[in-house]
Amino acid sequence: MGDTGADADTVGLTGRVTGTVGPGLVGEVIVRIRGGAEHFLAHPVAGTDRLAVGTVVTVVEYLPPRTVYVMAAYDN
Repeated sequence: MGDTGADADTVGLTGRVTGTVGPGLVGEVIVRIRGGAEHFLAHPVAGTDRLAVGTVVTVVEYLPPRTVYVMAAYDN
């Protein structure tokens, strides 16, 4: 996939899990972007990661129109 303006705007941003992200689940994250906050469907970058509600995440990949792949922003 090419690097579009939306990709550049979204990849690298941090957000917070609002619906558990994990293997076999389609989770949800909220990300502050473009002067507001938007919800995205989310999958874990590492297929075995489970990210609980409230976990701070980093967006690693963006798939238009509303899907992101995320990883935990901080090690526990």
